Amino acid sequence: MSRSLVLPWDDALTTYDFGPGHPLNPVRVDLTMRLARELGLLDLPNVAVIHAEPADEDLLALVHDRDYIAAVRRVGDDPDRPDPSRGLGIPDNPAFPGMHDAAAMIAGATVAGARAVWSGAAEHAVSVAGGLHHAMPGAASGFCIYNDPALAIAWLLQQGAERVAYVDVDVHHGDGVERIFWDDPRVLTVSIHESGRYLFPGTGFPQDVGGPPAEGYAVNIALPPGTADSGWLRAFHAVVPPLLAEFRPEVLVTQHGCDSHVLDPLAHLGLTLDAQRTSYAALHRFAHEYAGGRWLACGGGGYELVEVVPRAWTHLIGEAAGAPVPPETETPQGWRAHVVTSLGVQPPRRMTDGATPRWADWAEGFDPADALDRDVLATQRAVFPAHGLAGLLGS
Repeated sequence: MSRSLVLPWDDALTTYDFGPGHPLNPVRVDLTMRLARELGLLDLPNVAVIHAEPADEDLLALVHDRDYIAAVRRVGDDPDRPDPSRGLGIPDNPAFPGMHDAAAMIAGATVAGARAVWSGAAEHAVSVAGGLHHAMPGAASGFCIYNDPALAIAWLLQQGAERVAYVDVDVHHGDGVERIFWDDPRVLTVSIHESGRYLFPGTGFPQDVGGPPAEGYAVNIALPPGTADSGWLRAFHAVVPPLLAEFRPEVLVTQHGCDSHVLDPLAHLGLTLDAQRTSYAALHRFAHEYAGGRWLACGGGGYELVEVVPRAWTHLIGEAAGAPVPPETETPQGWRAHVVTSLGVQPPRRMTDGATPRWADWAEGFDPADALDRDVLATQRAVFPAHGLAGLLGS
């Protein structure tokens, strides 16, 4: 199903490092690329690892205020002088030397993926270090300095794209991307996340549907804590495919934070790696069914650095390459030895959690006593009518 895949990469992508003890440790990206390489995914004939270049100021200014970009440079040059008013140098976003350069490299990598997909140089692109979806036009937020998915979307619009869909499966609401395109009906943003009643950033409720020019184009599926494989996949399939089928995007942009996993230390959902892999396969299929095959996928959150992130995003790379990694595959011995030597922990031995995800299709009925079903129905009622989908609301 995949003719070609590009992975924008440079070792400098691992310099986006908030320091010891911070949850967003770049080792997760390094381990992902090592695992994908040792499994042979980067050597496939239809896969190209391309050089990533940092985004320049004009590119960053497609979504970020120029005075904010200057502030990021300033704080990165002198980390002892933070700028808390812009979210720089606070506990979530500690200042570090070269912060602008590291963040601009991630932004540049994701836009390089968008460029390859839009130009036809590749059918799919994966920016594993990207997905920094919380950054706002004038402030850092939630470990995110520059909002690379929003920059990629803005770049696509600048090139003439008229419909771009963004689907965010991170456990946290994709608030920055949503806010940037709040009033733009050319961009459909869909975020499926743990409810903001319980989790940062405290936003993303069904009634948040976009500004007056774009009502119904911001879509939020806010899930109760403890939602596991079957419930998450039921909610995802009840909302995402009908909207994409109606919207018919020219490009599908996705964010794949894997912090929805049951082992993630910062959130409260209960997904397995196998359900996450199932969602990647679905989004790949949707890209072909509804977006002409144009698919840009980004990483995102994920704070179980060894057990979850490398396996999840290696599955994403394999899926995008058209070479899905069989779940029973053993992790390579060399990769396991590297984890033990470098981190002193035992790595997972297989590319699966041993689950077989199943879910009840929404068309089979709605249970008013089920909290998840009530949340899904609230989302459908809030946005489906704007897309002519009122008939799918359930009873």
